[in-house]
Amino acid sequence: MAQRRNGSIPILFMLAIYLDCNIVLCQINMNVVAVFENDYKVARDVVNKVFEWFAKQEFPDVTFNYNSITIDSGLTESQVCQRIIDPKPTILIDTTRKTREVGNRAGTLVKKISRKMGVPTVSATYGKMKGIMGWENLDDTEKQYLVQISPPGYIITQVVRDIASHQNMTTAGVLIDEKIEMDQKSPTLLQNIPTPAAILTVPLDKQKIQQELLKLKTANTANYFVIGSTNITTLALEVADANNMTGREYAWYIVSLDPKEPVCSCKRFTTLWMSPRPITSKKSKAENLASSFEVQSQVEVAFYYDLVLFTIQAVRNEMMKGNWPNEITYQSCASEQSINPQERSNIKLLTSLKQEAYEGMFGKFKIKETGSYQELELYLRKLTFVAEGPMKPQRIGVWTYDQPTGKIKLESGSELKMFSAITVYRVTTLTIPPFIVKNEDENGTITFTGYCVELLDEIKNILNFEYTIFETADKKFGTMNDKLEWDGMMRDLIDKRADIALGPISVMAERETVVDFTVPYYDLVGISILMKKPSVPPSLFKFLTVLEANVWACILAAYFVTSFLMFVFDRLSPYSYYNNKEKYKDDDEDEKRDFSLKESLWFCMTSLTPQGGGEAPRNLSGRLVAATWWLFGFIIIASYTANLAAFLTVSRLDSPIESLDDLAKQYKIKYAPQASTSAATYFERMAYIEEKFYEIWKNMSLDDSLNETERAKLAVWDYPVSDKYTKIWWTMKETGMPKTFQEGVDKVLASKGSQDGFAFIADSTQVKYAVMINCQLTSVGSEFSRKPLALAVQQGSPLKDQLSSAILKLLNQRKLEGLKEKWWNKNPAKVECDDSEQQSDGISIANIGGVFIVIFIGVVLAVITLGIEYLFYKKRKQRNTRVVTVEKYPNERHRRH
Repeated sequence: MAQRRNGSIPILFMLAIYLDCNIVLCQINMNVVAVFENDYKVARDVVNKVFEWFAKQEFPDVTFNYNSITIDSGLTESQVCQRIIDPKPTILIDTTRKTREVGNRAGTLVKKISRKMGVPTVSATYGKMKGIMGWENLDDTEKQYLVQISPPGYIITQVVRDIASHQNMTTAGVLIDEKIEMDQKSPTLLQNIPTPAAILTVPLDKQKIQQELLKLKTANTANYFVIGSTNITTLALEVADANNMTGREYAWYIVSLDPKEPVCSCKRFTTLWMSPRPITSKKSKAENLASSFEVQSQVEVAFYYDLVLFTIQAVRNEMMKGNWPNEITYQSCASEQSINPQERSNIKLLTSLKQEAYEGMFGKFKIKETGSYQELELYLRKLTFVAEGPMKPQRIGVWTYDQPTGKIKLESGSELKMFSAITVYRVTTLTIPPFIVKNEDENGTITFTGYCVELLDEIKNILNFEYTIFETADKKFGTMNDKLEWDGMMRDLIDKRADIALGPISVMAERETVVDFTVPYYDLVGISILMKKPSVPPSLFKFLTVLEANVWACILAAYFVTSFLMFVFDRLSPYSYYNNKEKYKDDDEDEKRDFSLKESLWFCMTSLTPQGGGEAPRNLSGRLVAATWWLFGFIIIASYTANLAAFLTVSRLDSPIESLDDLAKQYKIKYAPQASTSAATYFERMAYIEEKFYEIWKNMSLDDSLNETERAKLAVWDYPVSDKYTKIWWTMKETGMPKTFQEGVDKVLASKGSQDGFAFIADSTQVKYAVMINCQLTSVGSEFSRKPLALAVQQGSPLKDQLSSAILKLLNQRKLEGLKEKWWNKNPAKVECDDSEQQSDGISIANIGGVFIVIFIGVVLAVITLGIEYLFYKKRKQRNTRVVTVEKYPNERHRRH
């Protein structure tokens, strides 16, 4: 079975095309030496196998003498030279790769010896021709017989470079299957492009792959290349899926050296799959050839197979033409250290290879003086994985290698942007309306809106990134404790759990030591005082509250006493109308006024009204009482009217607290900021500074080294350092600081009034919003300790400059003003409150309604009185009426008598 498989490889037939005994010679001897690295099994197995097949065939014109040499880094230059030169090679096939690796001199020694000894060589070394150690600065003659053809391992790595450049990658991680035998330290892989990459070799081991991938994830790597067999790519994808590395913030590029597509039971995501495809006419040949070896890389097996045939054909043709000596003479290796390089001007290997125009199973060989290679093509396919398995691959283009790099040709309508990793930043935040508003729907899904969220969305559109947002665990901005440990959003940035801290974050000096801030995005914001708005409850009978109850009692008492006195004086005075009715009988009826007790009460009552009391008493004593009552009434009415106007028109009372100093000077109203906020930090720091200054002054004043004159100068102040903030901070700690902003607002609302209760000291924007949504609250005094608001990022992060640039652009476009208008003036949560500063408010029915009740009561009493009067009059009329009987004919009665 094995013999039949070997026979299926048409080596004999391909050679027979070129074998022609009629050219110059009918029998030539070809000494072929192949050099291998100890750890490169693919090249050694393929080349040895080809010459084993040659040995089993009979060629009438060629005799092959094949020598396989495996060298390692421990051999000396003389030993390597001896092994190569002793067989007197007609051609040297060099498969060594790592000429630059420290400690591995095998490849370099082979190049150095082949050049000095003049050995015609075809090398499959990695790298560019001009950069191969041992072959530096070759002249034109040397370039003819020292030829390098880049192997697929080197060529395919270049697709990583081209994709990285095309996608403008900023980071990349390259995982290479250790069985693929690729040079992971290729110096030109990502040279001269701004893509730092970690290039790692991994075995077919899940734990090892996971370990390497997690390292790359920790390093914030977004783009991943996996180069290897189907088994290794499948395992890498499954590990990535298990560690949540297949989201939109990651991009995966699969480079397979075999045509079998990778499989993965992953969640839905899309990757770019790249694999070489043999020429259609040679596809079955490549598959049969690869099955003869225990490797999955068809392209590498085919390359070394084609390399041997290509080289043998070119050398055989040159020898048949007489352009190549049948036996090449070499100097002794013992003297090679001292001799000049031996040149072979009559050997034109490069020209012969170029003339062959050999087409391998995976593409034509391009022979150039600057470096030769196989024109390898990689098909680019879109491969989408779902839970059920991969969907049918969709071809979107092809990548073709062409020095110095490859070329990407996409199908019409296709683009590589769909495979790009979307930059996703982690954003930590804190609910502070209207900057950050937290919403939760009926399904429990949490979303965030607000001024800052819309600002970040605008920045996202400029910088082209996405973000995930979460609320910091302890719901704090971030303060430093005595152990120099941070909490809140600052801790999220320090521990690299977040990339951006979003919210109304004050720029503070101590925060700038651990994080970086962008340019400010908002006006300077300070600290202000939140208190309950002073209010006077409405009263229907407010007009009665103008005077106190005892005053009303005194007025009523004066009224009755005065009325009684007028009645008494009218009865006792000889000059009164009552005692002189005959004298005044001819006067008008309006002037005839008898001041009975009822009339006196009516007179005193009407005297207090604009209508007036009417005719005054005739006697002087009565008039004196009336005048006194008028004077009394004028003063009472004037005082009442003035106070009533003030009570009914003034709609606000001035708060007894107008500033922080007012708070500090009183003791009825408690006050405190929210714990672990910039406001609390401000007062703590101010108290600390006062204490420090006090210590300095105390040490200075108690200094024994001071003379009397200097001590006298210091004696002007017994205590020159203010302890204002020390007392304030002590009071705050005694009061107890609310743990949340809402707790502080609740304490303010629970206050009995503006002169007794709790004053909450907080960030002015928070105070402003609280006042905006609750008419019972008010902001007192002016702001103090004003600071800018900015976004925070990790220290040293390039995001600082990027975000700052975007914010400045938005400022120039006046978009931030629009956000401020939307979230402050047009906020749907805003409540329209009465303007407490407005002094021209009308009198409300709630305060003046009692007057209408008085009218109603008066009318009701009048109706009742009318009824009583009517009934009384009717009954009285009936009692005073007498019945008289009149006879019809009185005269007749007299006549009868």
